[in-house]
Amino acid sequence: MIRVLFATSEVFPLVKTGGLADVSSSLPEALCRLEHDVQILLPGYPDAIKAARKAGSRRKSRFQIGQYSVSLWQTRLPGTAVTLWLVDCPPLFDRPGNPYKNEEGQDWWDNAHRFELFARVGAMIAMGEAGLTWKPDLVHCNDWQTGLIPVFLEPYPDRPGTVFTIHNLAYQGVFSHETFRALGLPDSLWRLDQLEFYGQLSFIKGGLVFSDRITTVSPGYAREIQSPEFGCGLDGLLRHRRAALTGILNGIDTRVWNPEDDPELAFHYGREHLKNKTQCQAHLQQELGLEVKGGPLLGFIGRLVEQKGVDWLIGVMPDLLDRGCQFVILGSGEARYEDPLKLLARQWPEQMSLTLGYDEGLSHRITGGCDLFLMPSRFEPCGLNQMYSLRYGTVPVVHGIGGLSDTVKDPQEVGIDKANGFRFSEASAPALLDAVNRALECFRKRKQWRRLLQNGMAGDYSWKHRAREYGDLYQTILNERQHQPQD
Repeated sequence: MIRVLFATSEVFPLVKTGGLADVSSSLPEALCRLEHDVQILLPGYPDAIKAARKAGSRRKSRFQIGQYSVSLWQTRLPGTAVTLWLVDCPPLFDRPGNPYKNEEGQDWWDNAHRFELFARVGAMIAMGEAGLTWKPDLVHCNDWQTGLIPVFLEPYPDRPGTVFTIHNLAYQGVFSHETFRALGLPDSLWRLDQLEFYGQLSFIKGGLVFSDRITTVSPGYAREIQSPEFGCGLDGLLRHRRAALTGILNGIDTRVWNPEDDPELAFHYGREHLKNKTQCQAHLQQELGLEVKGGPLLGFIGRLVEQKGVDWLIGVMPDLLDRGCQFVILGSGEARYEDPLKLLARQWPEQMSLTLGYDEGLSHRITGGCDLFLMPSRFEPCGLNQMYSLRYGTVPVVHGIGGLSDTVKDPQEVGIDKANGFRFSEASAPALLDAVNRALECFRKRKQWRRLLQNGMAGDYSWKHRAREYGDLYQTILNERQHQPQD
């Protein structure tokens, strides 16, 4: 059994802005089922503290970091037996809504201070300096918000092992040199091969430079980020550390995402009994005010931002709407994408539904009720929605990059007997339209279409094997540290 502190800035169901939250709940639970002792460290956001109080949890430790009084709450991740530690520091974390942005959508001005303190607490727990009886063998850090934990642990010869997972390299935690000074970080860290990044402070470089191992959330993305096109300015560093870099495909929680007993679905179905999927579609169409007809119904769930290829999607929708397709869109983001989608929804009220924001239940019903699920992302480290849709017999149409390429197999490449979706290679709206047209052609051939659905539903998207890969990596790190000479 390996004791692991899993440090993350969001975890479902307490706080979620994207796939990191899903992974941060399902992976630790899967590792615990493999008999590792994985405990999650999360900032004490209001909803998390409220849930801890409701569960009867109490503070386990109190200490001072600079001007801030900090408490650690021990509780359980709701619905699981996984231990959850909350870093309670109200001046930094007692804020409603998005964990990183204010109500105007701007980054909190003190994000660097917030996550620097979070990292210090993580390092204190790791070194047994936070007043707890539990001490980890390894710290698993996730994204830039935890990037300074390996930095703070580096000076200790007897520190735990460290692994840093890149969920999305585009988000790097970059701040000014003045902020570097304000945080009181040592001048020795202001170097190109450490935390300095084009004259600024980069939190994510802390994880990339100082961790024992680096992982990404798919093998494809691990290869891509070593190139200038996808490396976001860090491809040189990642090529330098390629021997320490591994791509492990994300899994999904197949108990939460299961069309046979999903409580969010009005009707249930499975691979060998697909009839009720049609009922799910009719129910979704009624719920959203669309004409109830037999498809094709195309879905999209995600942030309305450039990364997700929303401009390509908007570019192809009028033609597809004109040909009788229906669309269900769930997400929010930039006005330059929201506004044209609002216009399309007004122009095609019986064929186009737009829900701005996020609704977990509706996301399940879209996944179960659509015929096609669109993910035209410019880049996609792993993607979870394509795996949700495959499990629900909703055929994905994706840009063939990152984790999308690792999980979706096109009939043109593997034949209909092994295919589960459609991919396009060229980064453009016409290429997306061509892939959708191929999918619609297959949709009209019911026998082939059923084969695609069943192929997708037969896949194993669980954490069972992926969690073992992480467990093996943890053990490798600990073995390597055990044989390293001590200073």
